[in-house]
Amino acid sequence: MEVEALLCVVVAVLACGLLWVWDSAGRMETPRQAGLLEVGSRALLVIAHPDDEAMFFAPTVLGLVRLKHQVSLLCFSAGNYYNQGEIRKKELLQSCDVLGIPSSCVMIIDNRDFPDNPGVQWDTELVASVLLQHIEVNDINLVVTFDAGGVSGHSNHVALYAAVRALHLEGKFPEGCSVLTLQSVNVLRKYLSLLDLPWSLLCTKDVLFVLTSEEVVQAKVHENQLTTISLKP
Repeated sequence: MEVEALLCVVVAVLACGLLWVWDSAGRMETPRQAGLLEVGSRALLVIAHPDDEAMFFAPTVLGLVRLKHQVSLLCFSAGNYYNQGEIRKKELLQSCDVLGIPSSCVMIIDNRDFPDNPGVQWDTELVASVLLQHIEVNDINLVVTFDAGGVSGHSNHVALYAAVRALHLEGKFPEGCSVLTLQSVNVLRKYLSLLDLPWSLLCTKDVLFVLTSEEVVQAKVHENQLTTISLKP
């Protein structure tokens, strides 16, 4: 009984510690983060498919909106792999509305050059050209997208990183335009939930977004709304 009581105390202390870290982390801002996320930045989230913004970037988008950034979104496909492109485009617009991105700031590319297909390699130069034009026209100074691992390893995700990297290496980004990529992690860390937070706090080099309790509720409502739409014929 004493051992069980001790274990309960340890678990309670760890839970309280994690909750405290979670709550305080939402208010943390490193000098590097402050430099990248200047007030009034025009941020562009670049994704491959509808639902990427919810599955991978919700904390980032909600964090940017919380910091009063002007966030827009560029999606390189309609997500038509299962012939549900029209439904998924509507889902994306509703998702962005919940996350704080106006529909007027959402652009969805729907053509044969960028099919939603993990077996198709998108042309890096063409992706880079379309992206650069969008950045210049909209005077974007912060680009957010996938890293080299594409988080899930999807080739369309990786193609976006390849295009961003090419623009960077060729010095084509406008002056003052920064890039943030979402860090891919191993399967174990993906499913640790709150237990991964201390590791993330220690290992993050540039920017870390942690949802506040209110934003967690917002993200959950958002997921439920998308599920309801997807179940419709």
